[in-house]
Amino acid sequence: MELHEYADLDAVGLRDLIRGGEVTAAEVEQTARRALDLAHAELNALARPLFDPALTHDGAGPFAGVPFVIKDSGPFARGVPFSLGSRAIRSAVAREDHELMARFRAAGLVALGQTTAPEFGLSFATEPVKHGPTRNPWAPDRGAGGSSGGAAALVAAGAVPFAHGNDGGGSLRVPASCCGLIGLKPSRGRTPSGPLAGEAGFGLIAEFGLTRTVRDTALLLDAVGAPVVGEKYAAPAPPRPHAEAIRTNPGRLRVAVTTSAWSGVAVDRQVAEVVLAAGKALEWIGHDVAEASVQVDPDSIVEASMLGAYATGGAILASGARLDRSLLEALSRRVLAETEAATALDVMAAVDAQHRVTRPVGRFFAEHDLLVTPTLARLPAPHGTLDSDDPAYDEPGATTRTWLRRIYEYGPFTAAFNVSGNPAVSLPLGQSREGLPIGAQLVAAHGREDLLLAVAAQLEQAVPWKDRRPSVFVG
Repeated sequence: MELHEYADLDAVGLRDLIRGGEVTAAEVEQTARRALDLAHAELNALARPLFDPALTHDGAGPFAGVPFVIKDSGPFARGVPFSLGSRAIRSAVAREDHELMARFRAAGLVALGQTTAPEFGLSFATEPVKHGPTRNPWAPDRGAGGSSGGAAALVAAGAVPFAHGNDGGGSLRVPASCCGLIGLKPSRGRTPSGPLAGEAGFGLIAEFGLTRTVRDTALLLDAVGAPVVGEKYAAPAPPRPHAEAIRTNPGRLRVAVTTSAWSGVAVDRQVAEVVLAAGKALEWIGHDVAEASVQVDPDSIVEASMLGAYATGGAILASGARLDRSLLEALSRRVLAETEAATALDVMAAVDAQHRVTRPVGRFFAEHDLLVTPTLARLPAPHGTLDSDDPAYDEPGATTRTWLRRIYEYGPFTAAFNVSGNPAVSLPLGQSREGLPIGAQLVAAHGREDLLLAVAAQLEQAVPWKDRRPSVFVG
């Protein structure tokens, strides 16, 4: 199989070739390995050498033979080392599969490698000291976003059709916007958290993946998106399979559009123009579109986001791992110190802040079907813009909240929906004058990924993006 043939196909296209006997799964894997090596050489997106052999998987699954990569911050795969993007974690090996990893195996996905992530997944930039910056295939002097930046860079470069990622404040949607991809954060309880965690990040973190086509997103969600009996959160069953939803007219929806950040942060004019154009496209399709936005307190979003920081710090401290804190980045040391100092009252205050976000979001979606916003306030950032090893975070007065406000100036629209648990997706609906990707975020009521994907399919037809190619593309 030639590289250009491989890179031009999405996961469904590759699967269909394998099923039809036009290529073998072994041929696809061999080509994928070449593609990953080529892309990594340009982008620095793999956390370690490729798995040899590939991780075991079900040869009869719905994506049997399709190449895939997993993120270094999980899902953990039995017997596979991980570092969470940190120099301080040197010999950790997963003892069992994350439930999501078991579902990836059952789907037939051929996991070939592990992608880069910022240390402990704390940043919207994938530039850990351990690996150095992951480069954006559209502009290598700019970042790929974070925390699922390595995954996004490899998918955008055509090295794999889709990749695992997770999202605790925007970590799927931010790199999707930076790299011109689809990044869906599912509803709270749609994808599993266990067995190692009862709830990931106090419910803020959702596991899923990055794709180039809506049909890949829908079929992957159908393959892995069922609740686990006994987990704290469970999203309602979808009214129909998501693969069917993308072929179904959702009817005339009530769509709200805004380009104003709740924090008052300025939004780049080119970003705003893409979002307004998306609103016009939705109106042309036949939806009722109006300018409106949920009213949420930006300070409550920051305070509620501390739940994710406490959960991250707590998991690391509870693991018993022997960490040389001098090898941690400055931000990570700050998060661990604040976690150790936190009291039950601090956690309760963060939970109260979560409710101050969840309630107005819920009321908003009682009156609207969709909200459209920018994904980021700016174009993809140059390397070094978000420095999580800045010595300032070791100084008195520096706090985790300071960092959260900093990254939310860059991406002010995403974290609210981790706090509230609503499904949200970034779609690659535009490009800047320099040719950089610009994502628009669509948000729906809890459990309504079917609406998000149905409208995403309409926009994929109305504002097609499949023929755009970055400067670093293996094909």
